[in-house]
Amino acid sequence: MKSKWKKMLIASMACVALTSVSATSFAAYSLSTEVKTPTQALLQATEIGVRTYNTDNPELQKAPNKDAILIMSFGTTFPETRAKTIEATVKQIQAAHPDTKVVLAFTSHIIIDRVKANEGITIPTPEQALEQLKAEGYNRVALTSLDIIPGIEYKYKTAVFDVYKTQFKKMTIGTPLMYWMGQENQRDDVETTMKALGSQLPQLGKDDAVLIMAHGTPDPANAYYAVMQDRLNDLYNGKVLIYTVEGHPNLENVIAQLKADNVKNVTMMPFMMVAGDHATNDMAGDEEDSHKSILIKEGFNVKTYLHGLGENENIRQLFVDRADEAWNTLEAE
Repeated sequence: MKSKWKKMLIASMACVALTSVSATSFAAYSLSTEVKTPTQALLQATEIGVRTYNTDNPELQKAPNKDAILIMSFGTTFPETRAKTIEATVKQIQAAHPDTKVVLAFTSHIIIDRVKANEGITIPTPEQALEQLKAEGYNRVALTSLDIIPGIEYKYKTAVFDVYKTQFKKMTIGTPLMYWMGQENQRDDVETTMKALGSQLPQLGKDDAVLIMAHGTPDPANAYYAVMQDRLNDLYNGKVLIYTVEGHPNLENVIAQLKADNVKNVTMMPFMMVAGDHATNDMAGDEEDSHKSILIKEGFNVKTYLHGLGENENIRQLFVDRADEAWNTLEAE
């Protein structure tokens, strides 16, 4: 991992050298040396991996470093799963950086309002958190995401990065749980995550299968689910299928596959950071339109596993690793 990180950092530095017209750099990709005067549009198009902004403001440049980590999550209104997943991950990141201010923000404004109304807890949006950090004198901030794939939610976070980066001396933003897929000598986040999932899978006989329920997205990043299924097939012999609540494939698609494979017994589990509303109600609820009820009507024996990914220690460590990448990039001179 250390050698891989050094390669990424070298690539990032190469980009800085090639693109002196911009204060933004990025890891893992380097423009050809034949590109002498890259345009801003070209630079923006090639920003991938861990993104970095270094200010060219003289006043900010001479200010002493004051660092913070901002952790961004969609959030949940379910306190128990929030404590076991999101808050457990925040604590682990804080433990890895004991002398650094660590702040949690939610991107769902609806969830923020409901948590405030029901629990009396005020959780900031990413924008509010950055405004507060700036007011407190923090001038270098590493942003990290608890997203699963780089879909719409992650784009919100990168948009926050773009809006606020010029207000700080340095800012970085890390990648979600799954970003790289082994291309261009990069690591395969999808395979690593699918392997980490194995620690929570039951023993599977010839009549058994596991359905993992993801969220889905209208963003083209929905294609990640096809890559995930490819890795699942390689690792678990086609016994683990992924479907989405709001994307493709859906439950109807995987039911057809279960029947084709003569599966009789199904274990369902959420492939989400938390076991919140989608897991508790859409997947495992007792209503006739829940996924569990639909499968029972289709003749399957169904068990449910109501634990968010944040409860899986192996996957939680991967989120910590993503935060560390953003932090290491922030610290690199």
